[in-house]
Amino acid sequence: MAFDYKKEYKEFYMPKAKPEVVNVPEMRFVAVQGAGDPNEEGGAYKKAVEMLYSVAYTIKMSKMGSHKMDGYFDFVVPPLEGLWWQKGVEGVNLDDKSAFEWVSMIRIPDFVTPEEFEWAKAEAARKKGLDLEKVQYRVMEEGLCIQCLHVGPYDDEPATMALMEQFAAAEGYAEDHSDERRHHEIYLSDPRKTLPERLKTVLRMPVKKA
Repeated sequence: MAFDYKKEYKEFYMPKAKPEVVNVPEMRFVAVQGAGDPNEEGGAYKKAVEMLYSVAYTIKMSKMGSHKMDGYFDFVVPPLEGLWWQKGVEGVNLDDKSAFEWVSMIRIPDFVTPEEFEWAKAEAARKKGLDLEKVQYRVMEEGLCIQCLHVGPYDDEPATMALMEQFAAAEGYAEDHSDERRHHEIYLSDPRKTLPERLKTVLRMPVKKA
């Protein structure tokens, strides 16, 4: 059985539809940073997602080739994630999605060292004919956060975020955004196959004790 991060770490990938406090440990990711409207056809975001999956699946399928990674175990490729912000905007302005800046990313197992990542990146570029220069190896420890499952369209997320902010204030927490700690989303549904009202997205907000 392939290791499934969603099932093994339900506290991070399968939260309840009400705000809760979580302490997120260090994780490794394949990541691409960019800017622009995520809905733009052929835009930077959609290209970034293609890059991420090409590297993630190269790592997963390395078991079929001659290159062997120390400590390798078979795994289900985790869901797509994203860090989001808009410069000079408090909260989010959904009327100007072109102003979004983002880091799109997919979690990778701890056995993937920087050296193995570079191998996978080069192998994916060779096989897929892609320019993967922007793909990065990222180690991130989010720490203290408030998270909640959002069910529905992405444009309805501000209502869930408002509930999270109310919960934070009631429990004695303050938002703690910085260049290292951003609004975080984990996409549990494929928007190409799921009705907007049924989309499931983990929302995560960095906080500190007030």
